[in-house]
Amino acid sequence: MSSSFSVYDIITDQIIKKLESGCIPWRKAYAGGFPQNGISKKDYRGINSIMLLCESRSNPYWLTFKQINEMGGHVKKGEHASKVIFVKPVKNISENEAGELEESRGAIMRYYNVFNFDQTEGLPAEKFSVELKHHEPIPEAEAIIKGYQGAPIVQHKEQRAYYSPGQDYINMPILGSYDEPEFYYKTLFHELTHSTGHTSRLDRGLTGHSASGEEEYSKEELVAEIGASFLSGHCGIFNDPQLEQSAAYINSWIKALKNDKQMLIQAAAKAQKAADFILGRQVIS
Repeated sequence: MSSSFSVYDIITDQIIKKLESGCIPWRKAYAGGFPQNGISKKDYRGINSIMLLCESRSNPYWLTFKQINEMGGHVKKGEHASKVIFVKPVKNISENEAGELEESRGAIMRYYNVFNFDQTEGLPAEKFSVELKHHEPIPEAEAIIKGYQGAPIVQHKEQRAYYSPGQDYINMPILGSYDEPEFYYKTLFHELTHSTGHTSRLDRGLTGHSASGEEEYSKEELVAEIGASFLSGHCGIFNDPQLEQSAAYINSWIKALKNDKQMLIQAAAKAQKAADFILGRQVIS
């Protein structure tokens, strides 16, 4: 077992890595719902919910290795566990200056490992099934997507959204895996904006996952977020359920780059060029 201090270190480091890789867990809105204990069906709360949302699993149910074995299943080869924490109350007895025994209460923090149902085999599927939402596509949003000339391929092979500059494709969770269709399109518009930075389009110097260098990555993320807002407004998605989170996200990048006074204006200009490119308008240099 680890000390509370090391648990804080482990969790914080993992969250930082997720944020640096583009995962914003509090923006996720998959139809499967929040992560739940596979046995009790109770939602994980607080940091545990955030940590498990970061794993971008289509199934909300999580179990310990022991629970999986007891139900006759096993973990798939090569799969890695995710950590959740729990706080255990403790009672301490100590002697005060008068030599009297005093009782005090505290808590210690521990973590244990869990696996998502999708990482297992041999478990009864009917106990862990997830009903996807049925959403009608938003015609105005679909028109923007179809009108993007020379667009990258959009695939739906993984339960996470990202743009790959090296291979020039976008991956998206399917529409029915989102609570609301607006979430799907706003997320896709974010990735489409990223794709305009490819060397064959507007060439914003994207390499690897995104722009090279931490500062350039921050700026590129801001461009994508603003571009997604422009495209959402263009197709009439004004009741964007992510508006508040989106504003907080933009603010986080502004705060991180507060010494760059030109950053927001430059990002908005690049986002406008990206939106114009996707919409087939003339891009003004």
